[in-house]
Amino acid sequence: MSLHPQIEAVTERIRRRSAASRAAYLAGIEQALREGPTRAPLSCANLAHVFAACAEHDKARLRGSQAPNLGIITAYNDMLSAHQPYEHYPERIRALARALGATAQVAGGVPAMCDGVTQGRPGMELSLFSRDVIAQATAVGLSHDAFDAAVFLGICDKIVPGLLIGALAFGHLPAVFIPSGPMPSGIPNRRKAEVRERYAAGQASREELLEVEAQSYHSPGTCTFYGTANSNQVLLEAMGVQLPGSSFVNPGTPLRAALDEAAVRRVLQMTALGDDYRPLGRLIDERAIVNAIVALMATGGSTNHTIHWIAVARAAGIVLTWDDMDQISQVVPLLARVYPNGEADVNRFQAAGGTAFVFRELLDAGLMHELPTVVPGGMREYTREPRLADGALAWAPGAASSADESVVRPVTAPFEAQGGLRLLRGNLGRALIKLSAVQPEHRRVEAQAVVVDAPQKLNKLHAAGVLPRDFVAVVRYQGPRANGMPELHSLAPLLGMLQNQGRRVALVTDGRLSGASGKIPAAIHVTPEAARGGPIGKVRDGDVIRLDAEAGTLEVLVDAAEWNARGYAPNTSPAGHDLGRNLFAFSRANVGPADQGALSISCGPPAPDGTPWNYDAEYELGGAAEAVLAPHDAKDA
Repeated sequence: MSLHPQIEAVTERIRRRSAASRAAYLAGIEQALREGPTRAPLSCANLAHVFAACAEHDKARLRGSQAPNLGIITAYNDMLSAHQPYEHYPERIRALARALGATAQVAGGVPAMCDGVTQGRPGMELSLFSRDVIAQATAVGLSHDAFDAAVFLGICDKIVPGLLIGALAFGHLPAVFIPSGPMPSGIPNRRKAEVRERYAAGQASREELLEVEAQSYHSPGTCTFYGTANSNQVLLEAMGVQLPGSSFVNPGTPLRAALDEAAVRRVLQMTALGDDYRPLGRLIDERAIVNAIVALMATGGSTNHTIHWIAVARAAGIVLTWDDMDQISQVVPLLARVYPNGEADVNRFQAAGGTAFVFRELLDAGLMHELPTVVPGGMREYTREPRLADGALAWAPGAASSADESVVRPVTAPFEAQGGLRLLRGNLGRALIKLSAVQPEHRRVEAQAVVVDAPQKLNKLHAAGVLPRDFVAVVRYQGPRANGMPELHSLAPLLGMLQNQGRRVALVTDGRLSGASGKIPAAIHVTPEAARGGPIGKVRDGDVIRLDAEAGTLEVLVDAAEWNARGYAPNTSPAGHDLGRNLFAFSRANVGPADQGALSISCGPPAPDGTPWNYDAEYELGGAAEAVLAPHDAKDA
């Protein structure tokens, strides 16, 4: 089927907007390839260091230039349940590479923090910046320039975007991402949310709360709700850089092991030493980025990716904007209901049809691009599911129909005609809302503001019994420059409980929400943030705020003359300098705004004069004002 005209128009607009930066990026890939296979230009001393610690048979292969050397970037640690299975992957990958006539080495490890542990804690102020540290650590590992391809072992929130950004800095290398899969289903997520809300109301004990949390997060593998980690996996498949259907196969199963092995085999077939060279930087083009956003909208994925995928696109020389995402969301139907957008978890989503079903529906409707991927056959291969037959891995056509229409549906009968996110505009700036997680009756709230500069203060106001019946919580100075843009998931139980009582509540913040957050109407990522002089810093207690998700508006209903004359309130929360936060002062001072990816590092190719690219001008194209890339000083890179 031909491509939907709006998807085609958005893709073309991105292509035109990105022409200069994308050309510069691709030129960099070509430059990296001019000297042939990567190890060829290494001096004897360089090469000796590369294989000094290797076994003798690996040394013999590394001395030459015809056997590919596979770099492994791992985010293993055994505190993250999703990453604990990676502990023994390097030795398995090395053994398989040897059997295939190649070599493999751990090029480097990257940090991997758990947002589930740091929610509501000082460590959450490091979370967003950890993405950029991961990108830099990935680049450090690959900088040894001794690899012909790479595999990336990572799953969770900031880790996959960071790995992608770092991998794209070495876009001349073929790359495959290898997930470890979700843990088996535990206690239903709705049950967990109910106990959290009762605990916030003082109706459940800490022991009861801890027990349901432990029954939910109970074994190796990703958490089973459809948050940022599991959204990462869907977006990787939608871009064609992970094996088809590999996202939601549980750890420790024969199918998981077969998929891991197949990923290593495949990446070794894609090097410049063979005849099927597929560098990552060429595969991830404008079409792949659009596919990722389409998949995000169709499945009701994490709001965090409205920041992360702008940064990922930038790393490939592609300029993606919130306006692009909003226009994609307007024509992509919501095909999945997975918690927090529904009752099911990702295991049930997989059983109901999973990515193979959703992608086939989108491709057949002209809502996704057909494009080259890491597997021959392109995007259509992602409508197939992996199977083991007599111990051999094969792919079979995905389900022809949904096995559970309460979880996934066809394009002809979607849950909603439009996608999971909506861009909000008004005199408070621009923000985003996860429309798919909010019931229609809660999508419009008009109420007085309760303004705080830290989420903990809202809980104290509730405990004191001074919150109005209906209100909009305005939590400001939570943006990237203020304190690293922590997730404010700790507010969800309180606001959810109040909404259950029939009260009209909403959240407006320049901070983030967890990918697991839903139910409450929340205008998040408000840009400009308060710390950059954004209008959210002018809101006062009692101001009436109107949040209308259906109309796409976010406004404070204050007389224009008074509003223009009003000054900005200072941040009343002292800056944190303990628990490592002092080490990220430079990041806070130099980070860009949320709608530009909240990058604290230079990302993507430099402009012709050598400075970073950034949005600092607007132009009219297709009737909409959009940002355009222009060089500027490194301070706001």
